[in-house]
Amino acid sequence: MTKGFKNTIRQIHLWLGLASGLIVFIVSITGFLYVFEEEIRDFSHKEYLHVPVQEKPFIGVKTIIENYEKLEPKQKITALKVNREEPSASVEISTKKKKTYYFNPYDGTLINKQNADWLNTVLEIHRTLLLGEFGEFVQGWSVVIFIIMLLTGLVLWFPNQRRLLKQSLKIKWSGSIKRVNYDLHQVLGFYASLFLLLIAFSGTYFKYETVKKTVSLVTGSELRKGDKVEAKEKIDSTTISQRYDAIYQNVNKSYPGATSVSFSIRKTGELRVRMTYPNNWARNQNTIFFDGKTGQLLRTKLYKGNTAADVYEASNHDLHTGVFFGLTGKIIWSLVSLIGASLPVTGFIIWWKKGKKSKGKKIKS
Repeated sequence: MTKGFKNTIRQIHLWLGLASGLIVFIVSITGFLYVFEEEIRDFSHKEYLHVPVQEKPFIGVKTIIENYEKLEPKQKITALKVNREEPSASVEISTKKKKTYYFNPYDGTLINKQNADWLNTVLEIHRTLLLGEFGEFVQGWSVVIFIIMLLTGLVLWFPNQRRLLKQSLKIKWSGSIKRVNYDLHQVLGFYASLFLLLIAFSGTYFKYETVKKTVSLVTGSELRKGDKVEAKEKIDSTTISQRYDAIYQNVNKSYPGATSVSFSIRKTGELRVRMTYPNNWARNQNTIFFDGKTGQLLRTKLYKGNTAADVYEASNHDLHTGVFFGLTGKIIWSLVSLIGASLPVTGFIIWWKKGKKSKGKKIKS
């Protein structure tokens, strides 16, 4: 590796880091805070996430939605979730105003309603920096730049001589503050780089079609949008509660065994139903699309017909959050996210110290 090439890589690494460092720091810190979102909510919200188990069947979606509409007749439902794996789990309804309502699955009564909590705010900062579409644009490209930073960082880390390899793998805690900071940036960056590349890549997958096409190209398979259904029947109902209930009954009859069923309204007006099934590693998920107004079945995407690209798509969220590897994965992901947040800080200090040193030399001369 020539000296000139490495200097060019160093300049790219430096200026891209200065341009994106603050955003990378924010995204990494919020990612660290959100890794254990499920565990935090289970602990802090347990009084309304679950109810005592009763020897009664599920009351049904229709009754719960009717009870919700009595409370909020003007607030449209954006999402509904039924956890079939845990009989004690409350049924959740979300609205456009970012409120969540929790209902008793046995009698349909309201248990609690909550505004967006601090974890929702953390997630919004992580996704959009609280700046809407503009923030989402900035965040997305900052993550792309971070991937380039990680790759150029690996090039810079690679020692020119084999004898220097050992010291490139450990932090010299007995050195000066400047040396320790340099090692924290270089050594921790190296150990975390592969994990951070996976986290960053899976993050860009949510945003960019190019990334999805890349996965399709690498796997040699198509990412399916769903199989169109020619059925012309419509749900014979006049209310949302009847329509949702009929759809809920229909999908559970057609595709039994789901551990959870969730409804969400897409920007296109489609009603998307996601059904999650037991799995060993990749998430088994059926996605079924209906016309939001008529309840007509539009298309289905069943996990039994998944291509390799579909399997990756189903796994991407769990890869991004560390859930894919269980509790161990979450712990590693949280530590790696902290390292990711530290890299812009230690990198900035390295640049700042070099700047002060060069200024000192100019003054002396």
